[in-house]
Amino acid sequence: MKILVKKFMKSESTSGLILIFVTIFALILRNSDFSGFYTTFLHTPITFKVGDILDIDKPLILWINDGLMAIFFLLIGLEIKRELLAGHLSSASKIALPAIAALGGMVVPATIFIMFNYGDDFALRGWAIPTATDIAFALGILSLLGKRVPVSLKIFLMALAIFDDLGAILIIAIFYTSDLSFHAISLAAICILFLVIFNRFHVTKLGFYAIVGFLLWIFVLKSGVHATLAGIIVAFTIPLNAINEKRKRVSPAKSLEHHIHYWVAFYILPLFAFVNAGIDLSDMSFSKISTGVSMGVILGLFIGKQVGVFLFTYLAVKYKLASLPKCTTWMQIYGVAVLTGIGFTMSLFINSLAYNETDVFFYTDKLGILIGSFLSGVIGYLILRFAKTKKLCR
Repeated sequence: MKILVKKFMKSESTSGLILIFVTIFALILRNSDFSGFYTTFLHTPITFKVGDILDIDKPLILWINDGLMAIFFLLIGLEIKRELLAGHLSSASKIALPAIAALGGMVVPATIFIMFNYGDDFALRGWAIPTATDIAFALGILSLLGKRVPVSLKIFLMALAIFDDLGAILIIAIFYTSDLSFHAISLAAICILFLVIFNRFHVTKLGFYAIVGFLLWIFVLKSGVHATLAGIIVAFTIPLNAINEKRKRVSPAKSLEHHIHYWVAFYILPLFAFVNAGIDLSDMSFSKISTGVSMGVILGLFIGKQVGVFLFTYLAVKYKLASLPKCTTWMQIYGVAVLTGIGFTMSLFINSLAYNETDVFFYTDKLGILIGSFLSGVIGYLILRFAKTKKLCR
């Protein structure tokens, strides 16, 4: 188990470093003489057309946010399914603490955001922006601390982030859905039926899931429900364990997760960061940053996440609903709670859904995500760096 966690941590930490580099690079391009090139690149029109049957015409940034990010959600779905069926979330005792902590980490930040933007219906669309945790960044920072952080604490953060992702998926499905096309939904339902049949008959060839999954993505895209949710649906239908035609036990879900994790971590997420993190800082001022949306995001991530996660964790342990991870101290739990304020990827994604890529807030919404995530990362690292560890667990 420790070896698996270490391998995962190494991958996530490297991905986190790449995301930092790409974000800085995007900011430099957007605020240099190459700004025009950067903006043109984002809005490069790309059309996918099949006769008179299908016509998808979107700028590059939406192909990335609606298309490539569906693969990111496919990976999340595979991770959630694996953990629920055979991993760290496979029993009630394992689920309790990270689930309760994640709930607090969503409720409190959302409440803070709503308090800052009460009365502004458009601004309130972003209430979910500070509710998510970027697992790559958070685990990447934990990996920098080496043996100062027990494996049980890393597993706790992984499980908490998975529940965060699950919460974000439900939020996107329920609250960020536009006008529905029941014709497209009906076609999507047929695709889902085929996927379920594949699962029930233990089909192990991933090509079948890929073909139907692609069609499902198209129909979900046209339905008004966000297209990335197709990735989650496909993930949940791919068998975790099955017997192939050679009578050998295989795991199509684990195999797919292994193959796409590299592409998601080192290509898809960095590309997503590159096209979404380029913020125009030329006209930025304190008065703009101190508006309701940006302050709601900054304080929601930096204050709301740590208060929500730590408070709900404390209450769960106090009332014996769950127990602390082995070899951890309350200060280490607090440090992890602060780290959960690193929203970045999922926060930027929800931001794009909430405000439809508009710059009505002069990019202060995205800047708020960067500031809140940066503060959470630095302070969380310092707390864990100097937190005392249990002597018997060193």
